[in-house]
Amino acid sequence: MNSVVAPRAQAVEILGHPRGLYTLFMTEMWERFSYYGMRALLVLFMVDQIENGGLGFSDQTATAVYGLYTAAAYLLALPGGWIADRLTGAQRAVFLGGVVIMCGHFALAVPSIGTFFLGLVLVAIGTGLLKPNISALVGELYPEGDERRDAGFTIFYMGINIGAAAGPLLCGWLARDSWHYGFAAAGVGMLFGLIQYRLSREHLGEAGYSPAVVQGRDTRQFRLKSWLAIGLGVAVVLGLLAAGLSGAIRFDAVRLAQGTTTLIAIVAIVYFIGLFVFGGLTVEERGRVIVILTLFLAAAMFWAGFEQAGSSLNLFAERYTIRQFGNFEIPAAWFQSLNPALIILLAPFYSMLWIALARRHLDPSSPLKFAIGLVILGSGFAVMIGASRLVAGGQQVLPTWLFFTYLLHTMGELALSPVGLSSVSRLAPRRFVGQMMGVWFLANSLGYIIAGLIAGEFNAEAVDEMPGLYLQIVLTTVGSGVLLALLAKPLRRMMQGGR
Repeated sequence: MNSVVAPRAQAVEILGHPRGLYTLFMTEMWERFSYYGMRALLVLFMVDQIENGGLGFSDQTATAVYGLYTAAAYLLALPGGWIADRLTGAQRAVFLGGVVIMCGHFALAVPSIGTFFLGLVLVAIGTGLLKPNISALVGELYPEGDERRDAGFTIFYMGINIGAAAGPLLCGWLARDSWHYGFAAAGVGMLFGLIQYRLSREHLGEAGYSPAVVQGRDTRQFRLKSWLAIGLGVAVVLGLLAAGLSGAIRFDAVRLAQGTTTLIAIVAIVYFIGLFVFGGLTVEERGRVIVILTLFLAAAMFWAGFEQAGSSLNLFAERYTIRQFGNFEIPAAWFQSLNPALIILLAPFYSMLWIALARRHLDPSSPLKFAIGLVILGSGFAVMIGASRLVAGGQQVLPTWLFFTYLLHTMGELALSPVGLSSVSRLAPRRFVGQMMGVWFLANSLGYIIAGLIAGEFNAEAVDEMPGLYLQIVLTTVGSGVLLALLAKPLRRMMQGGR
């Protein structure tokens, strides 16, 4: 058990919120700056020719690697949260995660295939440590029942999107001279976040300072064994990486992504079946778990489409979009700033819309919001059908096609994304809330890997196939949304009053 006395936060508030909220706001803003700045470059760098400083990967390989990387960041949030709860406390986990992220970005800045994959591994591990725990710290700043909590998370969410909007702009600008300048800028951004976090960490006080007590165990022995297990896991990952780079083991990124997709799906299926068979659920709890399973599948499908932003849509911006205006060429990475910028603009209107509908008792249920999100997402890809038909005819298209696609995708995200974790926390049986919150992250991971595999189907040598591929995405997402809307009423009854 940690015997160090936690610092007490000074009773300082800014705009009615604890001063520590702004420490976390700035840390998360810089972390998202680094994450999305690098993400905007990742696929473009991998497919660029070696003589231009890229890796020369095929589209299929690059998008599979992208899917594995983005999925890993979410999968590693599960052990990242456990490490904070049992070993380090959330405050230390956030700082340690930020250090690992920074090292990962600086590794990416070194022009070498070995440091490239090492950098991806480090950023994924660091994100898994930082991401869940910084959100937990925000919640711990407020006492139970504090009405300011939701407003605090809203402010924090704005920090996420400011960083996500700024990262691709600066990193994309610097990458025009060298991809590695862009990756280095992401590392510098994380460094700024760490410096300000360290200097203002005292304002967090006792929130997340110490790990939870491990009841009924020799704490010192438990911590030692846990760190040994973690060290062994990291050593295995780095060993596999070294073996792959040396050629001792040959990895096929596409097959690895396909296998990982199958594995995640099996884990989710086994969990839900086990919960029904051995969980001792009541009839009411079974109904609510069915709702969660339905939302799980819908979320995975949504993210599989939405995450085309960093892969196939990023390549579309690079190859088929008119970006030259006078003497200035818009970096393709800049299009990745559209989504977070639109979120900042549209989120207040969505909030007012839901409140207005609730006052009239017309607020959509969680399944119906998911259905709306899927249909709007599909509408965004319908725009891409028109754009890809022009491309198939030998033309390049104006940026407005991508703008309206990202606008619709953002509108779909705002209908669906804020609802997921909130629904699980309300609907899950009390004794399984922690487990099911963890399992919910699998929906993101599953969607992200599928997104990479879908993106690999877009062949630069067969642009005439693009309209058909986008049509398939439209039919799948819109069809699933319509089906979910038809099921919304019976699902709402299963929720037994949960929204």
